[in-house]
Amino acid sequence: MLGTGILKGMVETAKNFAGSYVSDKRLTTVQYPEERQELAENTRQFPFLVFDGNDPLAGMRCVACQICEKECPPQCIFIEKSTDKKPDHLGKPQLYPARFDIDISVCMSCQICVEVCPFEAIEMDTEFELSTGDRFGGLLLNRDQLAKSNEYYNKIHPTEAAEIDARRADEKKKAGEKARTDAETKAKAAAAPKPPTPTAPAPAAKPNPA
Repeated sequence: MLGTGILKGMVETAKNFAGSYVSDKRLTTVQYPEERQELAENTRQFPFLVFDGNDPLAGMRCVACQICEKECPPQCIFIEKSTDKKPDHLGKPQLYPARFDIDISVCMSCQICVEVCPFEAIEMDTEFELSTGDRFGGLLLNRDQLAKSNEYYNKIHPTEAAEIDARRADEKKKAGEKARTDAETKAKAAAAPKPPTPTAPAPAAKPNPA
């Protein structure tokens, strides 16, 4: 029926108007900034880089694969790879971003960078109060500004972060078991008695001519 959507919207507005006199849940506004609404867990604003531990550089999950840079629709991500490597959470040597910039004045919060990242290294923040007097430089965030701890990630997106932590812990456990099995196999091979090396038969003596 034509106009059904409009009627539903008007009914919902009427419910909120009448209900606001008897229930705080029907209030649609708050006295910001003194009052703040609790953000939903799936709220997303702009990307940030996740690191494990206390050292942002040593614990950074990003390996500078540049997939997010290539897939970003507005092309607001710029990455430069390092010339050396550092071990990741599995102990494998990996590159890391020597430079990682995001221009959030261009970012459209589409979350594609998060979806394509194979290392769970970039996630969406909930911070929205980013006003600045510097129209250009103030909205260009570098690697150090983007780096935030895994504890912070668990705080703003607890369900999602817990799933990722469990998966990474399982990967680390499997990698440790494989390394232990490989070491035991090598130790057994080294301790096993080696078969004697066959010696070549002595050459036959030549007969003396008469």
